Amino acid sequence: MKFLKGFLYLFFPFFLLSCSGQTFRILEKPIQFDEERERLSLEYLKNRHGIDKTQATIAPTMVVVHWTAVNTLEATFDIFNPVNLGGRPELTTASNLNVSAHFLVDRDGTIFRLLPDTTFARHTIGLNYTAIGIENIGGPDAPLTKAQLEANAALIRYLSKKHALTYLIGHHEYQGFQGSAIWKETDPNYLTQKVDPGPKFMKRLKRKLEDLNLKSNP
Repeated sequence: MKFLKGFLYLFFPFFLLSCSGQTFRILEKPIQFDEERERLSLEYLKNRHGIDKTQATIAPTMVVVHWTAVNTLEATFDIFNPVNLGGRPELTTASNLNVSAHFLVDRDGTIFRLLPDTTFARHTIGLNYTAIGIENIGGPDAPLTKAQLEANAALIRYLSKKHALTYLIGHHEYQGFQGSAIWKETDPNYLTQKVDPGPKFMKRLKRKLEDLNLKSNP
């Protein structure tokens, strides 16, 4: 009975979306989230966002869309899976917690869940505490595909039914939240320059989701 309940929990929401005319599935591909990752996540929430919690969870109000700049799903998974971040001194100065995201979309539109929607993930400075991250396989030399566009739209529609979402942005738009009540970063000089996934992809994505009335800025 316990297995059956878990099966229904995983697949029943996607059945409803499929009945509405969308072919939509999420495949489970969890990254490591052990005691060390929990500890580092709580440390990040406190030191970087000024939020003291006992569990590394978020209450999502935002979706941030990214591209990986890595050309394969498995190579991307191998980057996100370790608990500790390595080889990126511009980020390790803030925390040894590895970067990650909640979802990963392959170039054919297949969606993988890396972390539960409400688990903390490090993917966007100043906004991690409230943002679900969607990574897409691709980058400047491998523009995101139509299949990825459709998958992102379907996924965000699904997430909007689960959470009280207010904002939808591309990673390149995140600095627009500086100075607002949404922005929570204890070091005003801790910023990175991002171009992903680019204005063209986000314009097309927001057009598909305009009926959700999600905002791009505070």
